[in-house]
Amino acid sequence: MSIGRILIADDHAMIREGIRAILADEQDLEIVGEAVNGHEAIHNTNLFQPSIILMDLNMPHINGTEAIRAIKRRHPKVKIIVLTVHKAEEFVRSTLDAGADAYILKDDTRLELIPAIRHVQNGRSYLSPCVSSMVVTGYLGRNDSSTQQASWEVLTTREREVMKLVAEGFKNKQIGSYLSISLKTVEKHRSNLMKKLDLHSASAITAYAMDNNLLVN
Repeated sequence: MSIGRILIADDHAMIREGIRAILADEQDLEIVGEAVNGHEAIHNTNLFQPSIILMDLNMPHINGTEAIRAIKRRHPKVKIIVLTVHKAEEFVRSTLDAGADAYILKDDTRLELIPAIRHVQNGRSYLSPCVSSMVVTGYLGRNDSSTQQASWEVLTTREREVMKLVAEGFKNKQIGSYLSISLKTVEKHRSNLMKKLDLHSASAITAYAMDNNLLVN
């Protein structure tokens, strides 16, 4: 097996150091670079030419899902393993749709990281056991036309602004301050957009925004 060239993309130094420690004994794996945000992940992929990228989703500037899309467009042969805390089906689906080859959780890094790397090296996909059954069920359910989501074009400009801020992790009070509108108005816009798009949680809003490129800066 050829040497696997690894790029670690995570904005937490302790996570990057932990991954280095886990991979230290793997003689056929070489860490060629790191990235602390989405921009760096894209740039350093061009610079270091890794064969495998370990990608966090919550990163500054460009989130992990958008970085995956950009990298896969330019380097379709690069294998990307998502390494994240997010267990919700919406996050798994959106990253797989973006082109990720594997999805594992930070909770089970030591147990799942090496197998995930070996799978993608051999041209196979890999999902953490914690999310695999959920994803299969979710993808089968997508064939049901009743689950089709409405287009974000039905939203007003203000509703789109609120959606983007919710997806970026802002609370209602912070959104009101940022947009110079009342808390009650924020709550109304949030309720309206969730009804229009049939979304039922903040994580679902985030996944929808990611799917529709609403988080691109």
